[in-house]
Amino acid sequence: VCDLRTVDPLDDPVLAAAGATVTVFDNSPRQLAQDRKVAKREGLTIDTEQGDMADLSRFGDSSFDLIVHPVSNVFVPAVRPVWNEAFRVLRSGGEMLAGFCNPAMFIFDDQLSDEGILQVRHKLPYSDLTHLTAEERQRYINDLQPLEFSHTLEDQIGGQLDAGFVLTGFYEDVWPGQLLSDYMPHYITTRARKQTW
Repeated sequence: VCDLRTVDPLDDPVLAAAGATVTVFDNSPRQLAQDRKVAKREGLTIDTEQGDMADLSRFGDSSFDLIVHPVSNVFVPAVRPVWNEAFRVLRSGGEMLAGFCNPAMFIFDDQLSDEGILQVRHKLPYSDLTHLTAEERQRYINDLQPLEFSHTLEDQIGGQLDAGFVLTGFYEDVWPGQLLSDYMPHYITTRARKQTW
């Protein structure tokens, strides 16, 4: 199992405890340190690798049976290279579980949304680098918040298909307590298979 992500280390120990050989691939050394800490505490074996999810060149073709890809695409400016690399490193018949944000959640003013007001502010696709003022970006940095990017559904779903995946599942979910969840799902998860014909 290869977990391509920059969030939530909780799934890795569960997979390892179930008997999977787990490799965590993350860009954050602090996140990987947390994975190692949990694995040591629980007596589990988890390999950790630091790097960019759009470049899995350290792994050979057909290296993994399963890729778990939680909502991480929000941290990369281009998602299609991620899908292409995931397809390459999966074995034939292997599957990828991928979560990502519904791009519509990025059109609203974030601060006003926290105040209970949904006001359209941004065009899509969204990027903190280009849509926020310098002052707003600095506030994010000061608060230790990552900069984020939205992606079109054409790149999120169509990009998986273009990479060669066959979609075998689709699920939407909400973020409890968030105003937008009263109106629409925030998150999408796909199950995709590397099909050989």
